[in-house]
Amino acid sequence: MYPTNLNTPKVELEKRVFKLKIYLQKNNIDGALILQRVDLFYFTGTIQQAHLYVPAHGDPLLMVRKSYDRAKAESSIEKILPLKRPSDIPNILKANGHAPPTALGLELDVLPTNLFFNFQGIFGNPEVVDISQAIRLIRAVKSPYEIDIMRRAAELSDQVAGWVPKILREGMTEIELAGKIEAEARRLGHQGVVRMRLWGSEMFYGHLMSGPTGAVPSFLSSPTGGAGASPAVAQGPGFKTIQPHEPVLVDYVFAYNGYLSDHARIFSLGSLPEELMEAHAAMLEIEQMIKRWAKPGVKSGEIYKRALEKTKARGYADHFMGVGPERIRFVGHGIGLEVDEFPFLAAGQQLELQAGMAIALEPKLIFPGKGVVGIENTHVVTDDGLDQLGQFPGEVLVL
Repeated sequence: MYPTNLNTPKVELEKRVFKLKIYLQKNNIDGALILQRVDLFYFTGTIQQAHLYVPAHGDPLLMVRKSYDRAKAESSIEKILPLKRPSDIPNILKANGHAPPTALGLELDVLPTNLFFNFQGIFGNPEVVDISQAIRLIRAVKSPYEIDIMRRAAELSDQVAGWVPKILREGMTEIELAGKIEAEARRLGHQGVVRMRLWGSEMFYGHLMSGPTGAVPSFLSSPTGGAGASPAVAQGPGFKTIQPHEPVLVDYVFAYNGYLSDHARIFSLGSLPEELMEAHAAMLEIEQMIKRWAKPGVKSGEIYKRALEKTKARGYADHFMGVGPERIRFVGHGIGLEVDEFPFLAAGQQLELQAGMAIALEPKLIFPGKGVVGIENTHVVTDDGLDQLGQFPGEVLVL
C-alpha cells in the first residue's frame, strides 16, 4: 500500500539516534522531543505527524497522530505508538519506563512560541535546552548512505541541465522555460518540495532568470533574486522574454528521496559579451581553487575570505555575490535534506570543515542591467578537498 523501497535503513537511523543520545548524556539533558518535520525524517525515516522522544538512556519513542499505519510502514523505530493529543505524552513516557524529564531538549530555532509554552506546561515546566545546534551539527556530516543519495540527485541535476538546450528558444518567457524544465524534473523523479530551515524562507525549484532580471534582488539570502511571477512571490522566474546574447541562469535544486543537489549553469542564445565570458571564467577559477583548499580542519569563514581576496585581485569585488547593500557575504552553504544546512561558507564563520560535510559552492558575479554569471555545484568534503557530485560542464553553454 505504501512505497517502502526507499525507506531509510534501520542501521542508519540507529547511528543517528545514537549520536543524539551521546550529546544528551554529555550535556545532562534527560531527553529530546523532536517535532520539526525534516528532523523527524532524519531520525525516524518518516514525516508523518508525530512526536519523537529520544531519551538520554533507553529506546526512542515515536508517537504518531497521523498517519500511524504509514509511519509503521516507513520507519524502523522499534517503539511506534499512536498519539491522540500531545498532553498524553507524559503518561506514554511513564508507561514505557521513562521518568518525566527535568531537562528537556527542544528545537528552539524552529519551534513556534505557542508550542514552546504548550510543552512547558505539558511537562511541568522543566528546564528547556536548545538542541537545534546539536542536531544541525549531527546532520551536517553525511553518511555514505546519504552521499549515495545526493550523488544520484546530482546526476539528475545534470540531466535537467542537459534538457535546457533542447527547449530554450528566443522569445519564450522565463516562466515558460521554467515550467518545461520543472516538468522534466518531475518526470525524472523530483519530489516536488525543496525544504529550507530558516524562518520565513521559501523556494520552489530554484531560480531562473535572463539578462537584466539576473540582477534583480529579493528577500532571500541568495546572490540572485529574480522578478518572480508577482510581488506575492518576489523571486525566481518572471514574464520577461528571453533574448539572444544574454546570460540565462538556471539555478535549480533537484530533490530526490529527501536529499538535495543545488546546481547552476549559464546558457546563452548566441555569444555573450566578452566581459561576461571573462567574468564567468573567473568564477570557474575560484570554484577550482576552493575545491582544492576546502579540506577537513579549514574554517568555513576562511573559505569565503580567500574567495573574496581572489575576486578582488581579479577586479570583480564590486560584483561578487551581489551589488552594494544587496550583497550577501558567503560563497556556499551546507546542503542535505534542506538547502540551508551547516556549514555556511560565510564571513566570520568559525565552524571547521569535516570529512563528509556536503557543500553547495556557488561563486557568482552580478552585473546590474546585464545579468549574472557563475556556477553552483554540490560537493562532499574529503581529505583531498571537495568531491564534486555532478559532472555537467561548467562553461557557458552557447546555443
